[in-house]
Amino acid sequence: MSQALDVTDNTWESAVLQSETAVFVDFWAPWCGPCRSMTPYVDKLAQEYDGKLKVVKLNTQDNAEVPARYGVTSIPTFLVIKGGEVATQIVGAQRYEALKQAVDPHL
Repeated sequence: MSQALDVTDNTWESAVLQSETAVFVDFWAPWCGPCRSMTPYVDKLAQEYDGKLKVVKLNTQDNAEVPARYGVTSIPTFLVIKGGEVATQIVGAQRYEALKQAVDPHL
């Protein structure tokens, strides 16, 4: 079970855009090998930044509206959203340190 919260097209506005804290979004799909390989890092981020950062996952296979709105054409894609705006975007599998470096300036 992932430490990250699942969000959908329907819950995006309230869970992500209206969040009081910065949000790290993992766009993924069940069939995506690189996405699955990133799950432990995403979960570690959720644990390490608990209370300072909201970490969520959006399944692009079941939710097409939000990825289309943000131009997500390749997965995994990670966004850091702060104040309802995209602060950082990372595409592709990354080292854990790269994820932390993307998040830290926005906390």
